[in-house]
Amino acid sequence: MNEVISAAWQRLAMLDRPSLGELFDRDRDRFDKLSQRIEFDIPDNGTNGLLLDWSKTHLDEPTLDAFEALAEVCGFAAAQAALFGGDVVNPTEGRAATHGAMRGSGTEADVEEGEALLARMGMLVGAIHDGALGDVKHLIHIGIGGSALGPDLAVDALTRDLELVDVHVVSNIDGLALEQAFAACDPNHTLIAVASKTFTTIETMTNAASALKWLQDNGVSDPSGRVVALTANPEGAVEWGIDETRILPFPESVGGRYSLWSSIGFPVALAVGMDDFRAMLAGAKAIDDHFRSNEGRANGPLLAAFADQYYARIRRCQTRAVFAYDERLALFPDYLQQLEMESNGKSVTAGGEPVIGPTAPITWGGVGTDAQHAVFQLLHQGTHLVPVDFIASIAPGDELDPAHHRQLLMNCFAQGAALMAGKSSDDPARAYPGDRPSAMILVDDLDAAMLGALIAFHEHRTFANAVLMEINPFDQFGVELGKSIAKQIDSGEGDFDPSTKALMTAAGLS
Repeated sequence: MNEVISAAWQRLAMLDRPSLGELFDRDRDRFDKLSQRIEFDIPDNGTNGLLLDWSKTHLDEPTLDAFEALAEVCGFAAAQAALFGGDVVNPTEGRAATHGAMRGSGTEADVEEGEALLARMGMLVGAIHDGALGDVKHLIHIGIGGSALGPDLAVDALTRDLELVDVHVVSNIDGLALEQAFAACDPNHTLIAVASKTFTTIETMTNAASALKWLQDNGVSDPSGRVVALTANPEGAVEWGIDETRILPFPESVGGRYSLWSSIGFPVALAVGMDDFRAMLAGAKAIDDHFRSNEGRANGPLLAAFADQYYARIRRCQTRAVFAYDERLALFPDYLQQLEMESNGKSVTAGGEPVIGPTAPITWGGVGTDAQHAVFQLLHQGTHLVPVDFIASIAPGDELDPAHHRQLLMNCFAQGAALMAGKSSDDPARAYPGDRPSAMILVDDLDAAMLGALIAFHEHRTFANAVLMEINPFDQFGVELGKSIAKQIDSGEGDFDPSTKALMTAAGLS
């Protein structure tokens, strides 16, 4: 860390730390100053928007001024320009990060390539819907990590009312996961999508081989003809036996956890149609436009990163909780776990030097109101300070008595108010300390465009955090060591510790 950046962090650490109550007492306009609304109008989809409220965090004017100064000395504007300009922003692998181009935000060449790949996917999706591959009722989508988490989230969120094709996402190498998908599908009416950037990921390819055998064992005459490949290595897919017409490529510069916008989104398009998939891309691009055209605290993802860094580095909070008060976003905390922890769970800077201070906190969460009766005890009265994000929709996702949604929103808003205010009591067991931070993301309605906007917002929030910490959010070498040791166990090579040897023996692996 250079001296200028170090000084900026020291300035932040030395600032006063008034309580949330004191901050509101000093400035009753905090909500107006620390909230913002982002609206977007999607053709054939209408106007939608989201309200971001960071007023119940400990950010104040001096802190925001100091964070804006930090962003400037960290070269945030240049890093932002490099991201959308197709420059190398992943120095350890010498790559750009062009996932934004898949939704129309990037260099002209990258955007044109993304549109061509999207058109190719659209043609295949349309052909399948028109019956070119027979009566397709089911899709088993096989991937892992970002190749599964993004599609799983989007399919779950967007198919509550309509599902053109029944999609089952399988990522776990545990055979029970694949068997469960088999049990729900008719092999004569099932397609298999194999999602792997390299087309060598061992868990994915093992599951794919088993799925192919399932088709064959159940009398499907041309099993390989029922497989679609989603990959950055089309040659590998051809070698595996998949016809070129059913290979949907995506660029090498699109990372797995940022790949939903590419052909990895094929199961989403197949489930809800290309129009909704394009709406999801358009919602994401609307956030790209906001992120690119606003500076400092007016930039929503950057403001969120200021709060993240305040709690992780200044207040030393080790976790961040996310609670979606919407059943359609039940998988959103899981999605964010990978996005944030795989991107920013690093201990060295982009230049290879040790990071001074904490990096990504542990992201966790759940669904309201279920979580209120499970983990909120710790949030309200535990000894840990945990910043919380709440996400809710003004429009309900159901058609039941409006009392359901009214109670849902009341509970959501009440939790944020209670965390901040607390409550004194002569009985220590019934006392709530309060002064516990939360943020609110309140959307007008959770449709395909809004889902795209929510995901893109958190992608840019993750990137902004990385810039402030001087780290590279686009590599993930930490996942490789365990994989390499697993291969050593499989081959019988390697000198393992006594515990691992005993476990291998007990499980019959040696």
